Amino acid sequence: KKGNKYYGKLAWLKSPNNQAGKLKTDINNPEPSLKTRALLGLEFLKGFSYNNGTWDQGSIYDPKSGKTYSCRMTMINKDKLNVRGYVGISLIGRTDVWSRVK
Repeated sequence: KKGNKYYGKLAWLKSPNNQAGKLKTDINNPEPSLKTRALLGLEFLKGFSYNNGTWDQGSIYDPKSGKTYSCRMTMINKDKLNVRGYVGISLIGRTDVWSRVK
């Protein structure tokens, strides 16, 4: 949390290194100067406000595509988070369910 907003970083990767044995970088970022930044530790959730069980008005960055989407997140239960990334309106997007690592 920074001020009144919430942010999130990539804290773990199943395979943090590329085939050359070096840390994976943000190679799909459209900004050339950001292509060399490490994925591990990357702040990919930005600017969320918390309101009545929902984190919204934030954005999520997808390092696989290099695109940033609007995002809304809600807890399904104490171990499952519903993450909805979208363009424009929430109806046009994709939902993933993230599970807490035990």
